[in-house]
Amino acid sequence: MPRAGLTADRLVAAAAELADEVGSDGVTISALARRFGVKDASLYSHVKNLKDLRTRLALFVGGEMIDRIAPAVAGLAGKDALAAFAGAYRAYALQHPGRYAAGQIRIDQDIAVDSAAMRRTAEITHGMLRAYGLTEPDLTDAVRLLRSTFHGYCALEAGGSFGAPRDVQRSWEKAVDALHMALTHWPRERAGEA
Repeated sequence: MPRAGLTADRLVAAAAELADEVGSDGVTISALARRFGVKDASLYSHVKNLKDLRTRLALFVGGEMIDRIAPAVAGLAGKDALAAFAGAYRAYALQHPGRYAAGQIRIDQDIAVDSAAMRRTAEITHGMLRAYGLTEPDLTDAVRLLRSTFHGYCALEAGGSFGAPRDVQRSWEKAVDALHMALTHWPRERAGEA
C-alpha cells in the first residue's frame, strides 16, 4: 500500500535535490528512502526500480532545462537565439551539476516520444535552428553538434579543467560564434543520402 504523502512526483523532485547534493550516482532507492524516513520497499509503489527512477529524473531535468531555455530564446532568431539557448543551457548545467548529470542518460525512445518535456525540447531546438534553414538529416546532425559542444564545455568547466589564463566566458562566446558559423555554412545533405 502506498505511504500517505508519497507520490512519484515527490520522489522525483527529492531525487533531483539529492542529485545536486551528492551527485547523480548517489541517487539510489535506499538514499531516497532514507530521505523520507521509510523502508526501500515503500518506494516501489511509486517507481518500478532504480532505472525507472533515473529515467523519471532525467525527464524531470529535461523539463526544468527547457523551462529555462524557452523564455531565453523567445522572440529571437539566428545567432541571438543560439547564444540565448547556449547561455541558458550552460547556466542550468553549472547551477545544478548533479541534476544536469542525471539528465544525461539514454532514455528509451518509446518513453521519450511520450514525454511532453522531450517533445517541447525538440520543438524549441528545431525552432531555434530553423533560422539556419536546416532540414533532415542535417537537422539531427546539427542538434548532435550543439549538444556535444555544450555538454563537453559544461562538463569541463564544472570539473575545473580549463586552466589557461584565458577568460572562460570569452572562450564560451567564441565557441558560440564558431557554432553560428558552422550552422550558417552547414554542408547540406539531402534526405536519403548517406
